[in-house]
Amino acid sequence: METYDGAPEPGGAPALSDAPLPTAEEANPEHAAKDRPAEDQTATEAAADEPVVEQPVKLLPVAELHLHIEGTLEPELIFALAERNGIELPYADLDELRARYEFTDLQSFLDLYYANMAVLQTEQDFADMTRAYLERAAAAGVRHAEIMMDPQAHVSRGIPLETCVNGVASVLANSLAEFGVSTLLIAAFLRDLSEESALGVLEQLLAMNAPIAGIGLDSAEVGNPPAKFERLFARAKEAGLHRIAHAGEEGPPSYIIDALELLDVERIDHGIRCMEDPDLVEHLVAERVPLTVCPLSNVRLRAVDTLAEHPLPAMLAAGLNVSVNSDDPAYFGGYVDDNFVQLQTVLGLSEFDRVRLASNSIRSSFADDERKTELLAELGYS
Repeated sequence: METYDGAPEPGGAPALSDAPLPTAEEANPEHAAKDRPAEDQTATEAAADEPVVEQPVKLLPVAELHLHIEGTLEPELIFALAERNGIELPYADLDELRARYEFTDLQSFLDLYYANMAVLQTEQDFADMTRAYLERAAAAGVRHAEIMMDPQAHVSRGIPLETCVNGVASVLANSLAEFGVSTLLIAAFLRDLSEESALGVLEQLLAMNAPIAGIGLDSAEVGNPPAKFERLFARAKEAGLHRIAHAGEEGPPSYIIDALELLDVERIDHGIRCMEDPDLVEHLVAERVPLTVCPLSNVRLRAVDTLAEHPLPAMLAAGLNVSVNSDDPAYFGGYVDDNFVQLQTVLGLSEFDRVRLASNSIRSSFADDERKTELLAELGYS
C-alpha cells in the first residue's frame, strides 16, 4: 500500500489513539455554545418548491473518501479529449451533452458515464482528468483524497491496464506538492460483471505492483449482492489491501450487513438505507463504521427525492460515523464544497455538524496516523 506524498516529515505528531471521536462540543466549543439550539440542530428543512439561495460556507479541511475519478470528467474536458483523440461524440455541443444529465436512476447515469469514458485513450488523457479533479478538489478544501478508478471499464474497451493506472498514478505521485492534497488510489470493481473478471484484473494489478491502497465495489447495486464477490475481497485482504464497498444506496440494508460480514469491508460507500434497520444502525454506531454519504448524488439519482428529505440529519442525530463526499461531481452538480453549501442552505447544516463531518472524514480515511493528526490540527484539534 502506498500513500503519495501523504506523510509529514519524520518526527511529526504522535499516532492517533483508537479512542472514540471527540464530541462536537470538544471539537468546537464556541460554536457548540453559541449555535446549538434546544431543538434538533442538524436540519431545518427548506420547502421543496422554494428557490435555493446559496449561503456562503467557510471551507474546512476535509478528506474525500467517495470519489470516482471517471466521474470528474467535465463536459468541456470530454469535448477537448474527443478532439485530441479524433473521436466523434454523439452530442452536437456542450448543451446537448448537459441535457442528458437528468437521470431517473443509477442505471441511467451509468449508461452515460461509461459512454463518455470512450474519450480516455492515452496516459495523458487519464493524467489530465486526474489533474483537473485535484485542482478543483483543492479549491473545495479537500486535503486528502482516496480516489476510485474503474480498471475493468477501460480494459474491456481495449485500453491497456498500464495506461489507465500509470496515467492516474503519475499525477497522484506529486499531488501533495502540486495541490496540497495527499492521495490514495483504489481499484473499484464493477459488480454487474463477473467475479472471475474482477479477480483477473486484481491479479494483473498485483503482478504489475500497481500503486493501489485498496479495492472497492461499485456500479449497479440491485441484483448484484456482496456475496457475489467473497473470493475477490478475500484475495484483496490476503494481499494487504484496504476494502470498501458500495451498499445500501439502491440496494437493501441487508447488502450493508453482507458487505461487512462476507466481504470484511472497512468502510461502506453510501449506506443511507441503513436507517430502515434500527438494529443495523445500532451496530454501525457501536462499531464506528464509516459511511461515505454523497447527498447531491443521492438526489440526482433519485435515491432520495429532494435534498430536504435526505436522511443525513437523522444519521447525524443517531450518532453514525458519516462524511460528505461528491461521488461523481461532474454528473451530479457539485464537488465537496457544493455539497456543503447545499446542505447548509437546504437543511440548515450547522457549524457544529460541519466540523463533525470534517473530523469524521479525516479519521475514517486510510491515511497514516501522522497525516490524520496533521489534518485534524488544521481543523482545530490539538
